Amino acid sequence: MDDRFWYLKNSDLFNRLSPEQILQLESRCRIRSFERRNLVYLPADASNAVLLLVSGRVKLYHLTSEGKETLLGLIEPGELFGELAVLDSGRRDEFAETMLKSTVILVPRDAVQKLMEEQAVVSLAVTRLMGLRRQRMERRLKSLLFCSNRERLIHLLLELTSKYGQRSADGIQLGIRLSHQELASMIGSTRETVTVTLGDLQLEGSVIVRRRQIILTNVDRLATSIGEPVPLQPDIQPQEPRLLKPT
Repeated sequence: MDDRFWYLKNSDLFNRLSPEQILQLESRCRIRSFERRNLVYLPADASNAVLLLVSGRVKLYHLTSEGKETLLGLIEPGELFGELAVLDSGRRDEFAETMLKSTVILVPRDAVQKLMEEQAVVSLAVTRLMGLRRQRMERRLKSLLFCSNRERLIHLLLELTSKYGQRSADGIQLGIRLSHQELASMIGSTRETVTVTLGDLQLEGSVIVRRRQIILTNVDRLATSIGEPVPLQPDIQPQEPRLLKPT
């Protein structure tokens, strides 16, 4: 097997395939590398491949007619994106842009469809991914419609805690650096409002903000304030993403 594609063999989606199936899939895939702030695809691009992020970070977003960015989600190493390609061969619906220097595998749409037909585990994994993404979007939409800016920001901080939380001496530190503008884009607000709200939360002793680094000092209080259950909190520092090849 081509060692360039070791990450296919270790991904959650393809790790149960036989060596022969992996070889066949490898022959169809392409690898692309992108510098920071490069576009991976545009809404007008053909939706002919599913993408697997090997390293780096990618953000998915829409642009309004006024040019305002609405951040849909963040993709981390080991995660698929552009998965709607398996259902629709039309055009992409959103922008995909690298936040860090990134490497991506492009898996042809028909290759994934064939695997879904042959392997129930692949079909189930893709369906589950779509369901989770839809659930996240529905929660985000409900938050936009019915919650205040403060509540939306707290919802987002708790969501980020579940994915990026790292225990520290001061509380739960978010292991991702996001600007106030990026946070605002995720909750349909403005940078100024996010800055003021974070300042209020810091004065209340619920968060600490240090140069784009956010620490939640009282997760219980934040969750209770919006009537949400306390999210699972990490017991140890997270390990490197498991798709990163060991040196």
